[in-house]
Amino acid sequence: MWGGLLMALYIKTQREIEGIRRAGEIAAGALRAAGAAVKPGVTLLELERVCVEYIRKRGGEPTFMGYRGFPGAVCLSVNDEVVHGIAGERVLVEGDIVKIDVGVTRDGLIADMARTIAVGAVSAEVRSLILATEEAFCRALKQARPGHRVAHISQAIEEYVTARGYSVVRELCGHGVGIELHEEPSVPNFVARQRGVELKPGMTLAIEPMVNMGSSEVRTLPNGWTVVTADGKPSAHYENTVLITDGEPEILTRMPE
Repeated sequence: MWGGLLMALYIKTQREIEGIRRAGEIAAGALRAAGAAVKPGVTLLELERVCVEYIRKRGGEPTFMGYRGFPGAVCLSVNDEVVHGIAGERVLVEGDIVKIDVGVTRDGLIADMARTIAVGAVSAEVRSLILATEEAFCRALKQARPGHRVAHISQAIEEYVTARGYSVVRELCGHGVGIELHEEPSVPNFVARQRGVELKPGMTLAIEPMVNMGSSEVRTLPNGWTVVTADGKPSAHYENTVLITDGEPEILTRMPE
């Protein structure tokens, strides 16, 4: 998601997988708590505080805090902001959508996840965008199996999204995660020239469709972090940390019921 250099491909040990799973449980709980706090009148700083307090009470740390100089602890991106939104005094209003992107480090191991949440009632068009982004992840998850390649994940996302008249962000992508926030392999949301590496048991991937209602083009705000759609139309984001197993993939950041 953040770009830049990625670590070498890393197959996790069982101990590392258990640690990432624990970090994922904390991330999912924090995101659920923040999501429950989303309503008209709440500020982004208030949502960030909910996440950070939840994470720290459970022995974790917010991974994004200070990461490459990022001036926040959680990415909170509103409406046309795709990713890397910075918490501040902005007040959410009815009809907004907010993307909450949480990273948790616990005992040196990392999980990463995101959801797009409606603020009160939103238009049918925006609701469809949110649901399509989640379904794109679900289609990708079915391809996260040993013997498949990264391109199978990318193709599932791109085909589903474009068939519905939306576009995927091409400048940003998913990634390996667990020991570092960003590891190989990169996981694009579109089919790249290379098919990507073969998926193997023990790999942990952050699969994260970023879907725009309009053009795929994006730009970065003067703060140097927040990525927005070039045409000002809404964008949605859905992410989980996923373990490649010998059979069905496992979501390590599954939201509690």
